[in-house]
Amino acid sequence: MSSAAPFPRTAVVTGASSGIGAATARALADAGFSVVCAARRVERLEALAAEIGGTAVACDVTDPESVAGLAAAVASLSPGSTAAGRLDVLVNNAGGAIGLDPVESADPGDWTRMYEVNVLGVLRVTQALLPALRASGDGVVVNVGSTAGRVAYEGGAGYTAAKHGLRVMTETLRLELVGEPIRISEVAPGMVATEEFSLNRFGGDADRASSVYDGVPDPLVAEDVADAIAWVATRPAHVNIDELVIKPRAQAAQHKVHRV
Repeated sequence: MSSAAPFPRTAVVTGASSGIGAATARALADAGFSVVCAARRVERLEALAAEIGGTAVACDVTDPESVAGLAAAVASLSPGSTAAGRLDVLVNNAGGAIGLDPVESADPGDWTRMYEVNVLGVLRVTQALLPALRASGDGVVVNVGSTAGRVAYEGGAGYTAAKHGLRVMTETLRLELVGEPIRISEVAPGMVATEEFSLNRFGGDADRASSVYDGVPDPLVAEDVADAIAWVATRPAHVNIDELVIKPRAQAAQHKVHRV
């Protein structure tokens, strides 16, 4: 990325109101980016944007009109460059899991919601911001996947199906855009102890959420994943990190976790 660019380097992070998204916004701001923090919870976004000198934009990735509003906000930050504006980095982080029901008794509505956020949400945001990424001359898309997008496990079919879908979409986009000035990457974390992921998965059951990490010495935290995302996003223009899988030392695989 050239330091002689006519506008400050800009990054968009979806799902920026907490967890990995908020940590990534901070990491990219530390790396010199002007960060557009996008999520549904405006109060949290505004506090984060004030902290890092970024811009808060309310955005629900499942709502096409809301995503269009995010694209318009990006365009307004670099007037005169192109009609779409100019964007250097897009981090598609918004996502999440719901429940651990087996296939036999799973709620199709839960599966629909997971697919809407983890796959179609990424599709909508990427489509809306590709013109601005092209305009930068060296755009980077980092999709936040999961080890669940690589290995199946009991009770996780809805989430693993969505994250497998995201992985394939990422690979396909890389094939379709080869030769263009846009790099496509996926960062796939394993066990990450954030304040909300498991809590949301278990419908607010704090005891059940905390039990996921019982006895696990030093699971990943949001800042570990954010550091990896920022590293991927700041490689030289000729370097594409296709995928980066990051797990805590205690996790050898989905089913192999050291607990004490």
